[in-house]
Amino acid sequence: MADYPAVPNFNDYLKMVNNPDGSVTRLVTLPSTAPSPDHTTHIPVLSKDITVNPDKNIWVRVFLPREARDSTPPAAGAARKLPLIVYFHGGGFVICSAATTVFHDLCALMAAEIGAVVVSVEYRLAPEHRLPAAYEDGVEALKWIKSSGEAWVSEYADVSRCFLMGSSAGGNLAYFAGIHVADSVADLEPLKIRGLILHQPFFGGIHRSGSEVRLENDGVLPLCSTDLMWELALPEGFDRDHEYSNPMAKNASEHCSKIGRVGWKFLVAGCEGDLLHDRQVEFVDMLKGNGIEVEAVFVRGDCHVIELYDSSKAKALFGRVKNFMA
Repeated sequence: MADYPAVPNFNDYLKMVNNPDGSVTRLVTLPSTAPSPDHTTHIPVLSKDITVNPDKNIWVRVFLPREARDSTPPAAGAARKLPLIVYFHGGGFVICSAATTVFHDLCALMAAEIGAVVVSVEYRLAPEHRLPAAYEDGVEALKWIKSSGEAWVSEYADVSRCFLMGSSAGGNLAYFAGIHVADSVADLEPLKIRGLILHQPFFGGIHRSGSEVRLENDGVLPLCSTDLMWELALPEGFDRDHEYSNPMAKNASEHCSKIGRVGWKFLVAGCEGDLLHDRQVEFVDMLKGNGIEVEAVFVRGDCHVIELYDSSKAKALFGRVKNFMA
């Protein structure tokens, strides 16, 4: 994991200049990490980038535990293959990348700790590409996994044991990408989604929750930042009670019916020190109230995205994820 002296303030990340063509210039460049595909090195997890759709600049970074490549020949069969995690990075839909160092490091540690092939998706950002663009990109990545024949996936991943996972905005994306494919899962075979893992998912709403009021001036994720992220990410003309922001307000029963028909289970992980905490609890209650199997883990204290900067917190999260996937 990257060694950072302090968790950065998201307000600092949102320094943007509006351009006449509707795009923005992001003035802050976040540290990024190149993939490490060379299997002759001694790093525990290999990684490489593969283009999915060059016109939309959608690509994936695939993480493969070195041990799997060194010890498991392709002929070993499905019984020896690793589960597949399709991961979506955070950043409020407006910043960050699959190459951003903290997300690269998180995925590499995830692959090593869980023993899984991780496919981290690079999706389009808002406001240049407002929602549902990111959801559509997530679906396109799933279709790519089904049909690409990429060796690190086809030879080492058991695509019939696939889990969608995301952190913050990525957790929101994992949920809605799942909703988008729930009625057509047969079209993804042999890829089979077994469950969704939402890590501190990014949800909002017009009415202020208790944790939003309590942590309004939080040093990691203040309320003004989440408001700005939703303003930039949602379809133009809609407020934070749009279903993309507030799935509890609209279409909850319809979405849960889709999930129920395919039988997916959920792991929702968060912490009480996160401004988004109460939204996440409300989301869990909505799922349970509609008969969805949910494991919810909310730890005391901590803060939003703490797992990106504290490897012990990340390892604890991955222990829960591994048990959930078993």
